Amino acid sequence: MLNFVYDNKTRLIFGRGTRFDIASEVEPHSTKILLHYGGGSIKRSGLYDTITQSLRQAGIDYVELGGVKPNPSIALVRQGIDLCRTHDIGFILAVGGGSVIDSAKAIALGVPATEDVWDLFMGKDSSSYTPLPIATVLTIPAAGSESSPNTVISNDETKRKLGHSHPALRPVFSIVDPELFFTLPHNQMANGVCDMMSHIFERYFTNTTHTDLSDSLCEATLRTIMKNACILNTNLHDYDAWAEIAFSGTIAHNNLLGIGREQDWACHAMEHELSALYDIPHGAGLAVVTPAWMHYVYRANPGMFVQFAVNVMNVEGSYRDQDSIIREGINRLQAFFRNLGQPTTMQELGISPEDFPVMANNAINVRGPIGGLMKLDVKDVQNIYKIASMQTI
Repeated sequence: MLNFVYDNKTRLIFGRGTRFDIASEVEPHSTKILLHYGGGSIKRSGLYDTITQSLRQAGIDYVELGGVKPNPSIALVRQGIDLCRTHDIGFILAVGGGSVIDSAKAIALGVPATEDVWDLFMGKDSSSYTPLPIATVLTIPAAGSESSPNTVISNDETKRKLGHSHPALRPVFSIVDPELFFTLPHNQMANGVCDMMSHIFERYFTNTTHTDLSDSLCEATLRTIMKNACILNTNLHDYDAWAEIAFSGTIAHNNLLGIGREQDWACHAMEHELSALYDIPHGAGLAVVTPAWMHYVYRANPGMFVQFAVNVMNVEGSYRDQDSIIREGINRLQAFFRNLGQPTTMQELGISPEDFPVMANNAINVRGPIGGLMKLDVKDVQNIYKIASMQTI
């Protein structure tokens, strides 16, 4: 196990009716905020009225910025930065899913920066800046941004999608009310499940040894997600299943499962290029890329993949034939994705093989070769994209 420091300041306010507590949670932090959200869903559901009425009754002024879309854009982030500077705003409330929260974090990061905020996503150091504090009301459990220090933003002009991390970007509090998820369409549930599972895979598959506790926590969280996703697959109004999924999504990405172990993050880097160029849902892209990555890299550490197949996917077989156990585990994972209605090939995503070279190059050209379990160069990434194009892996 590696040395680690784990510090998570996010106060998680979880359960039925917690969305009505928003003003009392915001009030100790600020009396003037940026209210950041996406499209019309929070207005159709009544959540917008609930929050704004609560803020007004508490005497909290707010400036609004809506319009966040999936794969949130740097252009809207820049608008938010200008609004915060113009109105002297010192606190951001993000109401939405991972895209809204990531956009809010990028705004919070950019307000004190002296350079353009995109430069920070391109690798410039942000450690000397103190981002604005943010809080969240989660409407889609998926990205885990409600308790993570990370943000991912797309640049429509350059067709890039990049992440940035700063410890002060962890929200000061996050409200998670599973009743808010009842109106989500099925595909958003499925995309969210794939995203949170990938957050665990990026931490779970490691070359670090003596990680028994975090191995077991990863496996238990994956099993919990899969069990309750199967319930939601036929009933999107099951409160208890949503509660299990929502809590699992938070745990999947607040880095509790990743401490003390080398992490990977190759699948996210490869998928970001898909959704940057084609604007596909992040979770759907991960459903395609992840099994292909597993097939390509498992020989770098077969023991880890046998452990996954047996402990998570319930594969039985002779340990003398590790390849068969591993391949069956990957096949069962892919079948699980299919059962959720997710795509499993590049063709289903509408991605052309002609774009593989540019996407592969973009995946590594900012920070170099990707991955922890196995370092991947441009050729490796292209090979994985090709595997992800096969009907049968």
